[in-house]
Amino acid sequence: MKRDNQVITIFAILIVVSGIYKVIPFEDRPIWLGGPQLAIAIFAGSIIKDRKWAFAIPIFSMLIGDLLMEGLFSIGATSYQGFYKGQLLNYALIAMLTVIGFFINHRKVSNIIGGMIAAPTLYFILSNFAVWVSGGGLHRPKTTAGLLQCYGDAIPFYGSSLLTMAVFGTVLFGGYNLITSGKSLKGIKA
Repeated sequence: MKRDNQVITIFAILIVVSGIYKVIPFEDRPIWLGGPQLAIAIFAGSIIKDRKWAFAIPIFSMLIGDLLMEGLFSIGATSYQGFYKGQLLNYALIAMLTVIGFFINHRKVSNIIGGMIAAPTLYFILSNFAVWVSGGGLHRPKTTAGLLQCYGDAIPFYGSSLLTMAVFGTVLFGGYNLITSGKSLKGIKA
């Protein structure tokens, strides 16, 4: 029971920290949007047996970040809105990525790496297709060349998603496996 309480506490902290991460003012802010939420989605899908909570955790994390961002936007502290057109699609995509986690064995590094590549790749493909179809962003023509141009425009976001997935995914899966392995953190030297 004590270990269950520790894991629940860790998840609560994770949700809050990742929500706050979304509003940290990075110099190249748009590149880092969504940082930990992709990793949280596959992690929750892999770790949490109760599926409703597996879906809820990344959604709560996104919602906290969006609420904080909207609050900052409303007082003029940032130029990025927390709530925007097309936002529900992002929530649906994050929920869909949770399903990838269902197929990840959190004890197998190869499974984790595969999921950490699959999730941002699928998100990149589907979200940019939706941007192209809806005419969002740069209004690319509804041609194959326009679709490819839309994907090309988003390559920096994809690279950043892979990087943030590697960082947050490693912290989440590595930290969880360390905590649940029964090894004491006291023996780890800084």
